[in-house]
Amino acid sequence: MKQNVILALLLSILLAGWAIPVGAQTGLQVIENQAALNFPQSATFRAVIQSNAPITSVILEYGAEQLTCGTVVARAFPDFTPTSRLDVEWTWDMRQSGSLPPGARLWWRWLVSDASGATYRSETQEILWLDEEHPWQVVSGGNILLHYYSGGERFGNELHQAAVEALGRLSQEVGLRPGAPIEIYIYATTADMQEAVLYEPSWTGGQAFPEYDIVIIGISPDQLEWGKRTVAHELTHVLVGHLTFSCLSFVPTWLHEGLAMVGEGGLEANQRTLFEQAVADNTLPSLRSLSGGFSEESSRANLSYAVSYSVVNFLVERYGRQTMSALLDSLQRGETIDAALTALYGFDVDGLEDAWRAAIGAAPRLAAGSQPTPLATPTVVPTIVPVSGAPAAAAPTPRPTLTALPTPSDTPSAPAASPADSPPRSGIDSQALLAVQIGLFCLLIVVIAVLVPILVSRGDRRRRKRPPRPQEPPAQEAKP
Repeated sequence: MKQNVILALLLSILLAGWAIPVGAQTGLQVIENQAALNFPQSATFRAVIQSNAPITSVILEYGAEQLTCGTVVARAFPDFTPTSRLDVEWTWDMRQSGSLPPGARLWWRWLVSDASGATYRSETQEILWLDEEHPWQVVSGGNILLHYYSGGERFGNELHQAAVEALGRLSQEVGLRPGAPIEIYIYATTADMQEAVLYEPSWTGGQAFPEYDIVIIGISPDQLEWGKRTVAHELTHVLVGHLTFSCLSFVPTWLHEGLAMVGEGGLEANQRTLFEQAVADNTLPSLRSLSGGFSEESSRANLSYAVSYSVVNFLVERYGRQTMSALLDSLQRGETIDAALTALYGFDVDGLEDAWRAAIGAAPRLAAGSQPTPLATPTVVPTIVPVSGAPAAAAPTPRPTLTALPTPSDTPSAPAASPADSPPRSGIDSQALLAVQIGLFCLLIVVIAVLVPILVSRGDRRRRKRPPRPQEPPAQEAKP
């Protein structure tokens, strides 16, 4: 019995020793570990490190909590002179790497070693990436944390309730449920919101960041009704984006925006009127033409959202929410929309359009080739014009329109030279040419090695942008 007790004590001592970093046993340790934010431009990490021997290596590992396609850790190598006590710092410059959304959580840790061979890794620290300029308040509950600083308690509560109701509607009608609480940051103006994220277009009024489970929107207190619908809309983008996130998935715009319209609660009056008129005039756009970016023209954009909602509503009402959930799961696994629809519904995109048109009493689909079919792009971005930057107009306010990333065809290229115009071949030796090619290849590898951590730190950029409603005559109802 006594032997068992002794063995247990020895085992506990050994386990306790293993739990202590190697460097701590030799005096190597980080005695100060801080981060200072210069929001939204940079974050500076500082540490004081000491050891019994000269410190020979200091590495900072850092990043932000987000969905990623793979586990890649960004590393920085601060400059220092080897000594037994160091005061080191390194700055993460968002102006070079790209900005993170307000509310993101930054993490970091230090890896150090000294001349004796001792190594030490500090505990991982976190800090909230958010400005201290605004007196943020939060309303929580129902998997929603809504942050605001203007408009008063009623304003914040009503926006929070609209988000919670949208979650309930999406769960009941579509089967979408959040895997984690979603953070919503409400800025009092679009100018405030735009100042919080670097390098965004001046028309941006709101964005969804599915990889961070974050939404940011500029909503003034007099835009409450518009704000409720916009919160629900962008919340849906986060849910769909999170659920379908992968390195292989592509969700067509009509499906993404149709689900977002379900989250809002359906069509507005002006959209319904446009939709009914297009059915009567046989001017409905083809479903495949809505796979990429929507038009930025007001009436065409609103019609695109109306069609997207009608198609998604048709799928949910006729085939059920479970099948819609299965469709999103298939897209997350990397299946094409045609393959996923065929496996679950028995028709591809064209077949879906045929069935939908018949259900709503519209004319048959136009023959293939009569309307352009956009290529699927890996990233689609809804956009909107900010309130302060748009002139007053009587035309219906556009819904967020999607802007596809430019393809090679978007960039003008120089005309190909004819054989007669081609310069004569130079007398470069083939071996010398090969050496140059090898050198360029090696340079490319080095560039990739440097850029990968930066790109990874930026996270998945499939964010969705949405502008607020333009200014309208005071007598009109606020519209998104």
